[in-house]
Amino acid sequence: MNPTSFISRLEARARALGSLLCVGLDPHPELLNRKDASGALDACKRIVDQTHDLALAFKPNSAFFEALGSMGYEALRALIAHIRTVDPSVPVILDAKRGDIASTAEAYARAAFEYLDADAITLSPYLGIDSISPFLKYPGRGGFVLCATSNPSAAEFQGLMSEGESIAEQVARAVSRWDQRGEALGIVVGATDPATAARIRAAAPDAWFLLPGVGTQGGDLESALEASLRPDGLGVLVNASRALFKAPDPRAEALKLCDSIAAAAQTIKGRRAVHNPDLHALAKALYDSGCVRFGKFTLKSGAESPIYLDLRRLSSSPAAMRVVVQQLAALVSRLSFDHLAPIPYAAMPMGAILAFQMGRSLIYPRREAKDYGTKTAVEGVFKEGDTALMIDDLATTGGSKFEAAEKLTAAGLRVREIVVVIDREGGARESLESAGYRLHALTTLSALLPPLEKMGAISPSQRVEIEAFLRGG
Repeated sequence: MNPTSFISRLEARARALGSLLCVGLDPHPELLNRKDASGALDACKRIVDQTHDLALAFKPNSAFFEALGSMGYEALRALIAHIRTVDPSVPVILDAKRGDIASTAEAYARAAFEYLDADAITLSPYLGIDSISPFLKYPGRGGFVLCATSNPSAAEFQGLMSEGESIAEQVARAVSRWDQRGEALGIVVGATDPATAARIRAAAPDAWFLLPGVGTQGGDLESALEASLRPDGLGVLVNASRALFKAPDPRAEALKLCDSIAAAAQTIKGRRAVHNPDLHALAKALYDSGCVRFGKFTLKSGAESPIYLDLRRLSSSPAAMRVVVQQLAALVSRLSFDHLAPIPYAAMPMGAILAFQMGRSLIYPRREAKDYGTKTAVEGVFKEGDTALMIDDLATTGGSKFEAAEKLTAAGLRVREIVVVIDREGGARESLESAGYRLHALTTLSALLPPLEKMGAISPSQRVEIEAFLRGG
């Protein structure tokens, strides 16, 4: 990668600074003491002066300056000049969401990069590469393409499906084609929908995400980062604006945000370290034991699948069970709970072995409550208010997890987290997280395919067929 390119400079600053904070400069009128251009400029300069050594980037919002007329536009130019004076190394991302073609796009590019002197600009992909290419003609400059935004109605178009993928996923792949060297373009991915962010990350594994929506819009920082961070711990700009403008001490608030981002990233790194190094061993254990099979299988739904999972077979393969339980123990040891609660029946053997190895209490929800004796729906010894960590073999839609959680909750237990061996990526994570549960998986089904191909369990063409099936294609 060209060391002077926009993306390489962004990465270099991220590594040197140890920060993923993008400071949004959005001078909303209600946040200003003086509601004119001078008031907007002074308010933004105050934020810049107190946070420039903490900010990975600044993102002034063009709309709030344009609304103030010609004086506002000059204030925007003066703000960027001020940032250059205070710290020339901080990238400036102009939040303008431009999207047009031909001479109009060229004029927008000149305004952003020549007159205002921004380093990057937010762009709309709706008109295709014609609306993006004029901005790629400026060496060292870049853009963030709108992909999966954080507004409530974003899915109206971005969520439409075509050839097994959402429009947002296809935009992410298009951005990778448009910027094959990864030197100029990132993508905008909202923090309010971690499930979509995870799919976008799968579609664009190396891209930088501009991540709005944390805080005022309701995005959860840790969930958003877990879905968005690259394996190297980079690739995300967490935007914050109103929190800084409202704070009596913007620097203290920025430090707090940086600490929160760093803590969440460290937690995620620890969780990922559980299974990533052992993915090959896990895939081999599941394949050797016949828990993962390939061919033509008719599912309960009537659909024909090229892959079939049956983790009940683990009970007949001590070697494979050992690998799975060891990896589960590494994951579970990082979580806080009072009791392990495997869901009958597939998870019962691994849950019992896991509880024995870890020296932890085991309880479990019955499939049917007894109609005699204690008539209990949950077996084991516990007290009201205890936390149960649910364990299962697979997560598909999440239906069985809701049923089990309901029984545990009705018995007075608290359920916050669920651990599975394989997330089949059938919507369980989204459903569970929307209901307030956090799903942890040793692996996803799609992540198993590369090591299985590498060991010769499937051919490249089989992998393509299975991936198409998983996408619904």
